[in-house]
Amino acid sequence: MQLTTWLLLLTLPVFSILAPLLGILSARIGRRMIVAYWSLLGLFITLFGVVLLVWNGFPKPELVYGVLSIDGFSAYFTAVFVGITLLIAVASIYYMRENKNLDTYYGLLLLATFGMMLISFSVDLIVLFLAWELMNIPTYVLTGIQKDDPISNEAALKFFILSALSSAIIIYAISLTFGITGTTNIYAVGKALSVAIPKPDPLALLATVLFIAGFGMKVAAVPFHMWIPDAYEGAPITIGAFLAAGTKNGGFAALIRVFAVALIALRLDWSGTFAIIAILTMTLGNVAALMQRSFTRMLAYSSIAQAGYILIGLAALNPLGISGALFHVLNHGVMKTAAFIAAAAVYSRLSTTSLDSYSGLGTRMPITAFTLTISLFALAGVPPLSGFMSKLVLFTAAVDGQLWWLALAGVLNSAFSMAYYGWVVKRMYFDQPPIVERLSEPRLLVGVLVVSTILIIAVGLFPGPVLDYLSQVANYLLPPTAHAP
Repeated sequence: MQLTTWLLLLTLPVFSILAPLLGILSARIGRRMIVAYWSLLGLFITLFGVVLLVWNGFPKPELVYGVLSIDGFSAYFTAVFVGITLLIAVASIYYMRENKNLDTYYGLLLLATFGMMLISFSVDLIVLFLAWELMNIPTYVLTGIQKDDPISNEAALKFFILSALSSAIIIYAISLTFGITGTTNIYAVGKALSVAIPKPDPLALLATVLFIAGFGMKVAAVPFHMWIPDAYEGAPITIGAFLAAGTKNGGFAALIRVFAVALIALRLDWSGTFAIIAILTMTLGNVAALMQRSFTRMLAYSSIAQAGYILIGLAALNPLGISGALFHVLNHGVMKTAAFIAAAAVYSRLSTTSLDSYSGLGTRMPITAFTLTISLFALAGVPPLSGFMSKLVLFTAAVDGQLWWLALAGVLNSAFSMAYYGWVVKRMYFDQPPIVERLSEPRLLVGVLVVSTILIIAVGLFPGPVLDYLSQVANYLLPPTAHAP
């Protein structure tokens, strides 16, 4: 294997395993934050490996032991996962500084990130399931890492129960797929289904429904979204960002790889199924977000709505749709991370996530308020920010796929979302708090917010390079047999 492949596959596992040991040593010398810098080093090395991989253009697929594929798709998702985790890890240096389990926190954060990476690498359903669990199990602990907080404990328990159900559904779908095709390799499954099953098979249809349900719980698609608000609100805010911007996108990596490569061969009408789920997800998420009084809970329902926009790409299931879905995965990750980190900055000063605490924030915490405004407008799809560009691609793909009514639903939902996003901005700049005083803004959190804001604006103004790369990824993925590694 090439050096870059070793960097991608070994760096984060080694750094995550050594993090607790380093935590013990750093505690003895009174420097607890060494483990945080150690974790950042591991993430930077992994990101450097991705840069090496794509330096000479679209990476040529490299098959690892027949079950992992280092290709353009996995390189893109790895960059997204590691980039988001980097932002969260930097913010956690300040936000989690008083947590007694800092070494465990960073070790599990790296391990969950590696699980997400493996999902994007996997071209075998069994390995994909193992990667799925490697992503899930650390996040259960991270959600409840504030052991003295009963709300955090409740959130972790709900998350665990529903995620365990999701895993059971997925493994049942994999067993049915193996029974039908005799293989678990995703490309071989696609070939077998296209040759051996000329018309929809009841067992194949059941496996498909189970895959939608299992992956749907992780990506927060309606009606599999129930755990999202409690988990995001009960977890530490930085972990809420990780769940919303990281693990959810891990679910989309699995969903896109399985459906675009393997199950597309069934020649079923995906458009209708995913279109209905997309409309329900967008609408319920936006309507529920409008009724919230907690900012983090509002972001949770907003995250559900954003999943609906990504599903438009799967409903269209054309190269432009897949490109748009992948593009919105990146933009959603950055936008949602910025919004949660802004919430963490406010919570660090006011110890509340109530929307009332955001009144007059433009005067009290001007940088936080400005960057939060940019991220909220981007989530709503205001031009020329990154969220607008990815939604434009998705809606265009829907129209090209003869789903103009789905594009119209997306446009209406985006306009509706301005009601609650704009309400937060109105509170920050036009409402006055009971006590007007300037609050200090944590430098590390502000640094993360500034970087995120620059990315939101830059990607919105110059989307060409990213879309060109994603066009190649989509063309590589969609043909079920011609481009098998």
